Amino acid sequence: MNEPVSIVHLILNASIVVQLVILILVLASMVSWVMIFQRGFSLASIRREATTFENEFWSGKDLRQIYHELEARDQEIIGIENIFAQGFKEFTRSRQQEYSDLDRIMQNVQRAMRVAMSREEERLETHLPFLATVGSISPYVGLFGTVWGIMNSFRSIPVNQASLAAYAPGISEALVATAIGLFAAIPAVIAYNRYSAKVEIIINRFEAFTDEFSSILNRAVHDS
Repeated sequence: MNEPVSIVHLILNASIVVQLVILILVLASMVSWVMIFQRGFSLASIRREATTFENEFWSGKDLRQIYHELEARDQEIIGIENIFAQGFKEFTRSRQQEYSDLDRIMQNVQRAMRVAMSREEERLETHLPFLATVGSISPYVGLFGTVWGIMNSFRSIPVNQASLAAYAPGISEALVATAIGLFAAIPAVIAYNRYSAKVEIIINRFEAFTDEFSSILNRAVHDS
């Protein structure tokens, strides 16, 4: 009875092209997993900080004090805090200008917050295009390795020795490439879909805060 052949043995005995395809897929899978964990921790941190900031914002604390506390931080201001900081900074700067029109002030504030929002969207979507790429092309890269391996297997066996036993090792080596392609693609697709949904929720949350903050500043401008 023949011993089952291990995957490592199949890879080591595969052709150079198949081995190169497998190496590319393994590297893509490793990078994907690093990005998956990094995105998971980053999005969770942004959501926690947003919750903490909103609790402070709606606690009735003076907005100027909140702004100065953010500016005094050593680390970079990101997320909903950055949107607030850019909006309040532009609000303060515009009101200090002489003969400032009230509507112009709000236009400047909303433009500043839109720019900050755009930058935060880019930050939230970091690595997602790579995960989408790995998830979409890895099966095809693996399939290419499989097709190449099967062609090489058929070509290397003499016609007078053609049998299932003769072709089986070569086909098995080739199919490993497809298996690894799916192994790289499936986690990347799952992570991309999951994180895209989370990013959309966070962006909607930022947009809601931006509208509410604009309303507060608009009342402050017209009541002054």
